Amino acid sequence: MSMRSLYKGEVLDLEIYGESHSPTIGVYINGLPEGVSPDEEKTGALMRRRAPGQNKWSTPRKEKDEVIFEPSSDGRLHGYIINSNTKPKDYASIMNKPRPSHADFTAKIKYGEKASASGGGIFSGRMTAPLCIAGSIALQQLAKRGISVFAHVKSIAGVSDDSYFDHNPSDEGFKAALAEVCKKEFPVVNDEAGEKMKEKIEEARMDLDSVGGLIEAVVYGMPAGVGGPIFDGLEGKIAQIIYAVPAVKGIEFGNGFESALLRGSENNDAFRIDDEGNITLATNRSGGILGGISVGGTVAPIVFDCCLKPTPSIGREQDTVDIKEKANTKISIEGRHDPCIVPRAVPVIEAATAIAIYDAILAEERGN
Repeated sequence: MSMRSLYKGEVLDLEIYGESHSPTIGVYINGLPEGVSPDEEKTGALMRRRAPGQNKWSTPRKEKDEVIFEPSSDGRLHGYIINSNTKPKDYASIMNKPRPSHADFTAKIKYGEKASASGGGIFSGRMTAPLCIAGSIALQQLAKRGISVFAHVKSIAGVSDDSYFDHNPSDEGFKAALAEVCKKEFPVVNDEAGEKMKEKIEEARMDLDSVGGLIEAVVYGMPAGVGGPIFDGLEGKIAQIIYAVPAVKGIEFGNGFESALLRGSENNDAFRIDDEGNITLATNRSGGILGGISVGGTVAPIVFDCCLKPTPSIGREQDTVDIKEKANTKISIEGRHDPCIVPRAVPVIEAATAIAIYDAILAEERGN
C-alpha cells in the first residue's frame, strides 16, 4: 500500500495518498458539515491554476488534473485524480543516488524499500494536488461566509511585487488587485515586476538551475475571536498546514522577522475608534492575529509570507553518494522539473490556508 499522510484538525480530517508516478493520487475528507458538497467547476478552476505543463517556468509534464469526487464506504468524501503522464524510468539512473535537498535519503532511512523508487513519491510537489482538492472545498465554504483567501508571488530572485504592506491597511484597491491575480497566467499584482521575475526564472532554467521566492497571503473578511492561546493559536494552525507544502522553509505573520529589528513603539498596532464607532487597529503589523486569536475587521486581515526554496531537482552536476557502493559520486538530474515552483504554489498556499481557517471556524461554530 502507498504511504499516506494524515491531517488532524479540530473538526476536519484529511488523508492524502498516492505518489508522484502512481496510477492515482487523492484525498479522503472527513468532518464536512451535512449538506456540504464540492462545486466541481470551482474546484476545476483552482486545479488548473496549479496544473503543470502550461508555460516555460513550470515542468513540461502535462496532467489535466481532472478531479473525480465520490463518497467512500466509510462516509468520507473521496476526491482523486488519475495520473496520465507518468515516467518512472526518468529516475532509474539515480535509484541509489539521493538527490541533494530532496527527501530521498531520509525517506529511505524511515521507510526502507517502501520508499518510492521514482519522482519523490509522496514527498513530491505533485502531492500538493490532493491538498488543493480539499482546499477548494474550504475556499468555497469560506466564500459563503464572506471570507476570501488571496495569495500572490511576493518576490523571486530579488525581484519584488507590490505587497499588502506597501498600502494603507484600509486600501480597497490592493484587495481588488489581489482578487484579479487568480485570472493571470503569472500570479502577481504588478505585471511589470512579473515580467522581470520571468526573466530571472528563464536565466536559471538556461543555466540548468532553479530559483525560489516568497508568497504573500491575505485573508479578508476574517471574523474576530477565532483561535486561542498556546496550542490553539491561529498562527500555529495555519503554519502546520503551510509546512505540508514540500518546498516551504519558513513562514512569518505581519512584520514577522523584521519585528526583531524594531522597537516596540515601531512594531505595535495602536487601537482606535473608526468612523462607525468600532474598535479597530491603526496599522496591521501583527498580521491580524493577537494572542493566537483573529482581530477581525476591515483593516486587520490575516497576512503572512512563506518562503519556498529553489526546486532541488536541477540539471547541473552535483555531489552525492552511491548508497549501494558507499562511494562519493556525481549526479545530474534528468526528467521534468520546475525551474521555479513559486508561481504554481500560489493556489496551493491559498488552498492550505483555507483548510486551516475553515477548520478553525467550524470549531468555533461547534463550540469546540
